[in-house]
Amino acid sequence: MDVSQYLEIFIDETKEHLQSLNTQILELEQNPENMDTINEVFRAAHSLKGMAGTMGYKRMQNLTHDMENVFSEVRNGHIKVNASMIDCLFQCLDALDEYLGNIQESGDEGTNDNELLIKDLNAMLDGGAQKAEDKKEEVKAEAPVSDISKEKWKNIPLGDAENHVLAEAAKQGKNIIGLTVYVQESCILKAARAFLVFKALEDLGEIIVSNPSAQDIEDEKFDFEFSIIMIADCDAKKAIDAASYVSEIHEVVGSIMTPPTYEETEEVKEEAKEETVATQTVQEAPAAKKEAKAPAATAVAEKKGKPVVNRTVRVDIEKLDVLMNLVSELIIAKNSLVSATNAEGAVNVGVNEHIEYLESVTTNLHESVMKVRMVPIESVVNKFPRMIRDLQKKLGKKMELYMSGEETELDRTVVDEIGDPLMHLLRNSADHGLESAAVRKERGKPEVGSIFLNAYQEGNNVVIEVRDDGNGIDVDAVRAKAIERGTITEEQAESMSEKEIINLLFLPSFSTAKQVSDVSGRGVGLDVVRSKIESLSGEVEVKSKLGVGSTWIIRLPLTLAIIQALMVVVGGEKYAISLGSIQTIEDISPADIKFVQSKEVITLRGNVIPLVRLNKVLGIESTKKEDENLIAVIVKKGDKQAGLIIDELMGQQEIVIKSLGKYINKSKEISGATILGDGEVALILDTNALL
Repeated sequence: MDVSQYLEIFIDETKEHLQSLNTQILELEQNPENMDTINEVFRAAHSLKGMAGTMGYKRMQNLTHDMENVFSEVRNGHIKVNASMIDCLFQCLDALDEYLGNIQESGDEGTNDNELLIKDLNAMLDGGAQKAEDKKEEVKAEAPVSDISKEKWKNIPLGDAENHVLAEAAKQGKNIIGLTVYVQESCILKAARAFLVFKALEDLGEIIVSNPSAQDIEDEKFDFEFSIIMIADCDAKKAIDAASYVSEIHEVVGSIMTPPTYEETEEVKEEAKEETVATQTVQEAPAAKKEAKAPAATAVAEKKGKPVVNRTVRVDIEKLDVLMNLVSELIIAKNSLVSATNAEGAVNVGVNEHIEYLESVTTNLHESVMKVRMVPIESVVNKFPRMIRDLQKKLGKKMELYMSGEETELDRTVVDEIGDPLMHLLRNSADHGLESAAVRKERGKPEVGSIFLNAYQEGNNVVIEVRDDGNGIDVDAVRAKAIERGTITEEQAESMSEKEIINLLFLPSFSTAKQVSDVSGRGVGLDVVRSKIESLSGEVEVKSKLGVGSTWIIRLPLTLAIIQALMVVVGGEKYAISLGSIQTIEDISPADIKFVQSKEVITLRGNVIPLVRLNKVLGIESTKKEDENLIAVIVKKGDKQAGLIIDELMGQQEIVIKSLGKYINKSKEISGATILGDGEVALILDTNALL
């Protein structure tokens, strides 16, 4: 069976099950007696085992099988959940995550058998083994399987065709094995279990006949037992073990049968053709079972009342990118129409109506595609409670993570990228931010430190805040470290504001940690956070108060594909500036320009704002005369402001961002390009980089 076509589905679903297990085991740590959570963990481990087995990942299957066994004993009350079990289970999840990583990279799970973990799980099982044995005895006493005989396969009626096949197999030296399989009475999907038994036995030999028939087993028209006669090269024990390995199988009874005596009569010889067909039909029965058992689970569900179908579809991001590109082309077509009508000075009302209609359609289509691309940030933040739990143990601090706004939606491409920056900020809060329990007690704070992760939408942006009630940033320590490293001079340090000194933390390899640990101190973190967020056209800022705590604020655009922009002209060339970063547009006289440290500035409503002459940055000759008034586009990044000097304004336009590709990625001031209505290419200016 070629399972490669299911690999992507397997990877997606395994990620979901692992996330579910992480969440459930964290809950179990807080409330070890919660049976709902215990059942959830059992079900997730059970599903993972089945999926891994189907895909042929034996190591993954073995580990999840033992996890499932442990939780089966917990459910039955033979084992209690304790701290060492929780630690072991989290190690199992890490091991499964490692298998998944290997599968994603190479399609193979790797060679790590995780013997120590399996040994630990079996040790837990051994602890509850005696209780389980006592319980089994009680169950047997309450409901014996059969008073007369468990060997029900002996009662299977055999026709001429079956006898002929069995006699021929015996002549060839093969074993004829009879088996009766007893399914646990608590089993919900009997047909699915029967299918797995058939599948396991078909790996060893050929199933000739079953009782009830394959059709009845598929339709769940049987009690909790079924019998099989098969031919195989192995002995009966191996067949019994293979069938017993399937979960929720209570018992398997079997032995090697005596081959039937079968004499071919003249009448039978004449009917050889019919017999051959019959034999083929019997031999094809397992194949029919293979196909038939798959939908059995659905059949059961329908009997009990049809469940509500999950109304979501997994869509390949590449397909969405194609759709997004089509929308982009539609917007370019609309811009072309606008441009054409303006150029001809057309007053044709009909054309204008068509343009308005096209504009309405493209806007709606754009919004629809954006909604398809939007996903909750929940998929990223769900893994953080487990990370904080591990950090709590590693750092020896008491801390609690509070999250809100997980349902806030962002573009899928942005969501995929923000996991690392958020992880760095949370680790930073846990290690640098929060004080030890003793220090917190001295300061009159609760012993347990609090870290908050809040997400919310604000206009066309999503804001994610990471806040802690820890020590806050020690500005003097940062200043001293920066001077010691030669990042700034003492004279510069004196003239720098508190905010500017805090921003030094974002420099590469800058760390205030006294010693390097595996959590922090290597200076890799905040520089990665800023560069990653800015590459997503976002911004990050810090607010901190010594002794009270820090807040790290990330602002991200909802989408990276289509934006509202201000079109400007510099030296005869057209450029686009994102409307989201613009505060105002000012007309300034050359007489208003002052100089601070040889740099041009203007004073605007009490604020001193530096000027950036775009023609100098871009290396273009300005078309403005020196005595003419200047147009300044005032842009902001956090609390910073700057005035971009341009030659003329064109107006606002919805533009499509096109990547410049890897060959033109040297210029930081340019974030991309767009195609205008007349077919011209205009570059998009990155105001973050200019600031």
